[in-house]
Parts: sequence; C-alpha cells; structure tokens
Amino acid sequence: MSDELPGGQAPGDDEWLDAECRRLLAFGRDLAHPDGGAAWLDDDGRPDLTRPVHTWITARTVHVYALGHLIGVEYARDIATKALRGLGGLLSDPVHGGWYSAVGPAGRDDAKSCYDHAFVVLAASSATVAGLDGGRDLLEEALAVLDTRFWEPAAGMHADRWDRAWRTLDPYRGVNANMHAVEALLAASDATDDPQWRARACEIAANVVDRRARDNGWRVPEHFDARWEPLPQHNADRPDDQFQPFGATVGHALEWSRLLVHLAAALGDGAPDWLRPAARALYDRAVADGWAVDGAPGFVYTTDWDGVPVVHDRMHWVVAEGIGAAAVLGEEAASRDWWRYAVTYLLDLERGSWRHQLDRTNHPVATVWPGKPDLYHAVQATLIPRLPEAPMMARALAEGRLRGPAARPASG
Repeated sequence: MSDELPGGQAPGDDEWLDAECRRLLAFGRDLAHPDGGAAWLDDDGRPDLTRPVHTWITARTVHVYALGHLIGVEYARDIATKALRGLGGLLSDPVHGGWYSAVGPAGRDDAKSCYDHAFVVLAASSATVAGLDGGRDLLEEALAVLDTRFWEPAAGMHADRWDRAWRTLDPYRGVNANMHAVEALLAASDATDDPQWRARACEIAANVVDRRARDNGWRVPEHFDARWEPLPQHNADRPDDQFQPFGATVGHALEWSRLLVHLAAALGDGAPDWLRPAARALYDRAVADGWAVDGAPGFVYTTDWDGVPVVHDRMHWVVAEGIGAAAVLGEEAASRDWWRYAVTYLLDLERGSWRHQLDRTNHPVATVWPGKPDLYHAVQATLIPRLPEAPMMARALAEGRLRGPAARPASG
C-alpha cells in the first residue's frame, strides 16, 4: 500500500488531513436539491434527481458543512444553510410534527424514524454552534420530538419508528438509532450547555454496552423486539441490509468505542469507571473480528455471533470509524495503516470523494451503496485525530481547538 500521496505528504499527517477534509467538502459543492435539502450524489458528485431527498443525508450535510464553515471553508456556510432550509421545509411535517424519512419523485416516505431524528438533532446542534440562522429553533424542536415521541424511560432507550401521525409504533427496536442518538445528545449538550443530554447519552450507552455487549463477547447486539428482547437472527435472509444487517456490525463496535471515549471525557470526574475499559474492549474485538480476516486487507462488514465473517464487502464508513476509534484510543500505528488502506483502495482522486463499497477483493461494487451520497464518516475521520476527546466536534472547532493548518476561525 502507498505510504505517501503526491507531494510527499504521509496519510494521517495534519497537513494531509486538512487537505483531504477540504477535498471531500469540495466534492459536495453541488448537492443542494432544487426542491430543498440535500440530493443523493452519484460517483462524480452530480445530484441524482431520480432519487428522493432523505432526511438523514440532509441532516448529515448540515452537520458536515457547519463543520466546514467552522474551519473556514468559504462556501460551506451556504451549503449548510441550504440543507438546513430543507429540514425546515420539504422534509418537515407541518401537520403532525417531526420529519419525514424521505420525499421524492415517487412520493413521500412519511414514517418517522428515530435514526433520522437523531441526525436532525446533530445537524441542529452543529448549526447552532456555527451560528446558522434557524439552528437553535430547530434544535429545540428536534430535542422535544426525540424526547417526547421516541424515548422509552423504562428501557432507557429510544424506540425506532412511528407512522406519520404518531399513532402506530413499529415493534422493532434497534441499536443503530440509539448509537447515533448518543452522538447527537452529546453534541446537543455542548450546544445548549444542558447536562441532561449527556446523562441520557450515558444511560443509552450503559444499556447497550455495559449491559448487553459486555455479556455478548463485546459484540454489540443490534436488533430487538418491542420488549427489548434480542432478535439474534434478524435479517439473516438479507444480511447486507443498509441499516439493519444481520449479526454483529464491525463498524458499529468501532463507532461505539469512539463514542464511549467522547462520553467519558464529556462527563469528566462524574464518568462511570466502565466507559474507557469498555471502549478498549469493543475496539479490540472489532479489530480481531474484522480487520483482514479473510486474506485481504480491509474490514469485513459483518460477522456472526462467533465472529465468523458473514458479509465480506468493505464499506468505506467502517474504515473511517476505525480511524476515529484508533485516534481517540492512541492507536497511532493502526490509524496510519488504515489511512494507507483508504488511500490505496477507497480514495477516488480522479472522480472525487471515497468509493463507498468494495468487494472482498477490494474492487468497487454498488450493491449496498450506489453512488457517493455520504461525506459524514470520511470528513469526521479527517477531524477527529486533530481534536480533543471533548467537547464534540462543532464546539471544539468553534473554540479553536483543532490542531494543524486549518486551526483558524471561520468568517461570517
């Protein structure tokens, strides 16, 4: 694998990370959808207007370009603002409140998803810190919806999906949405200075990791029924599902590992003593189960409950989360190895961004992720190694705590 990029920069160095962050953000300069929100991008960064406008992509766009604004990328504020308007208009339900899952040429997916709403909280938090018009009002609304509609106090977790009118709750319960809620609530606590959201994030993490993953060999159970009883065979017939794959998802263990470190740092002296050891245990299990276990470099997507690979495809976001987890845990050698892997196989220096999916031999495929709609994981991977463990990214950037050449305030 290549150790350097043209110009002699080593992947993972501060200057290289800054340049890669800006290259990624430039790829999405045309993503504003004419109807509002963020468009799905094809392999060349062109909006694919045959696809719906998704709330999760639009919210991630607000977040990522708010971060771009905070590091001084001159066009980032405009992109974030346009995407933010989509959350306030096209994707917002004016009758029942909350946000639709997607709106597109074939109609509207008007289900109300916790996954989507968690990302609206994250977007609004970053928009608030970045000083975008409407960010604070959106954050108040999104936190209220997440709290009143999805939070299940007896379980200490969020439910997953309602119908449009909030009358029928899907019996499925999922950990993916709760994981992103932890991230969003930490960001919201930074944006509002309200410690209750950190406490809630800790409650979710305890239920998922300390009470479930610990007893499951540090493989995170992902799927549950309405009583929060595990469904270990969920989606065994379609194991590469985009959002609910069968078995243990290696990238989620890495993501949880990083989030536990952020949570411990945010809670300070009040942090439970299990957080950092659990972060290390999740990381070690994910690396042992997932990295180069089938004769080729790269992380497999999923394993069964014994750690045997199920889906061998390599998803770009898993490497990005591995880099972030390695950074906060001080695993510098691993982080550099994974950056070199990303440069060799994932970074598309001709067409832009990162290839989103590779097969087990590291050749591009598009069975799960066609196009390049997601900048969120890759952009964060360029920032996390240069930021403190707490506060979360937007607040840390606003405080001028980014290490490296981009450590300068945004204008406007």
